[in-house]
Amino acid sequence: MSDAVSNWQRINAQIGASAKLVAVSKTFSATEIEPVISAGQRIFGENRVQEAQGKWPGLRLKYPDLELHLIGPLQSNKAAEAVALFDVIQTVDRPKIAEAIAREVSKQGRALRGFIQVNTGREPQKAGVMPEALDDFLHLCRESYKLDIMGLMCIPPVGEDARPHFRALAQMAARNGLKELSMGMSGDFEQAIAEGATYVRVGSAIFGGRPQITK
Repeated sequence: MSDAVSNWQRINAQIGASAKLVAVSKTFSATEIEPVISAGQRIFGENRVQEAQGKWPGLRLKYPDLELHLIGPLQSNKAAEAVALFDVIQTVDRPKIAEAIAREVSKQGRALRGFIQVNTGREPQKAGVMPEALDDFLHLCRESYKLDIMGLMCIPPVGEDARPHFRALAQMAARNGLKELSMGMSGDFEQAIAEGATYVRVGSAIFGGRPQITK
């Protein structure tokens, strides 16, 4: 049994039925990912459209029941490729992206679901709609662009206690009648589940440390 599979089994046991596990497979090859698929994992997360295009079409031919989530920032010029490849986009965060996704969903006839990413830490370098702008943006996504927004996603600031961010996101979701919360990663997914996460995004705790990408 590979290390990734044994790690996956341990993480799965910790999560139980509390949330759905999104196995974050960015930077790992199809060969490295496939043992975890064979073991039973079906939901995967990727950060970049181009990287995902290089490995997932072949895997999806072999395993047609896979569900692929985009968990990294989306540029509008990649919307067509993203809508064609992903089942869920977790990083809807501005009108331009919402419009681009809606246009491609209509053009391609895809049943795509989305999360709105909220910048709970108000970090200028990080993607996500500001908390005070969420309600209006959600209304825009649903009413103007007819997007199927299923929940909210956040990435708390590094080095801060994540629980207040998880709690705030849960309150925003409840206020807007949203049932799904994507929050928590390898180091804090148990805290996220305690605060109501329905999806957790775990990568390094399954696949190990990622190789350094050099320019």
